[in-house]
Amino acid sequence: MQKIIFTSHCLLNTAAKVVLYNEDEIAAEEALRRRFLKKALEQGVQIIQFPCPEFTLYGANRWGHVSDQFDNPFFRAHCRNLLAPYLQQMHEYLAHPDRFQILGIVGIDGSPSCGVDYTSHGNWYGSFGSRKDLDKTLQSVTLAKRKGVFMDELCKMLKEENLDDRVKVVSLFAPEPEKCMALLD
Repeated sequence: MQKIIFTSHCLLNTAAKVVLYNEDEIAAEEALRRRFLKKALEQGVQIIQFPCPEFTLYGANRWGHVSDQFDNPFFRAHCRNLLAPYLQQMHEYLAHPDRFQILGIVGIDGSPSCGVDYTSHGNWYGSFGSRKDLDKTLQSVTLAKRKGVFMDELCKMLKEENLDDRVKVVSLFAPEPEKCMALLD
């Protein structure tokens, strides 16, 4: 039987991520990412990569965002358009349980799009150039206990397609590595 996981884009391609500057966070996430992928490859798990909704909309030179900015009907529609063919693939794999097993979906906590349990949140908008309260705005960014917009739409679509109890959704989150590693056990 072939085991399959679906992943956020940057689990396989970190080049699509917003440029990060916190070296400790980068190192911790990279170590967990490599550990997870090594275990998946050693077990022969097939990996299906979702597209990155931020990269496909804004490209490589985008600024960091918070989920509040993406929580609008335009970005949500973009996410749904990207996700539709992947839901079809899930249906097809699940239609052949003798051949395939979907282990789940792996998101990236902290992402405004792909966070599963935590997403970036803040009062983040407008031009930064002449903003008098820029420090206050930057300090307002936190991790909120909720899904990023892409994962929120994916979970809604899983429910609409009656797949929500058949496909588990977990996250890669360096402070809580067991969340994603347990998917491969």
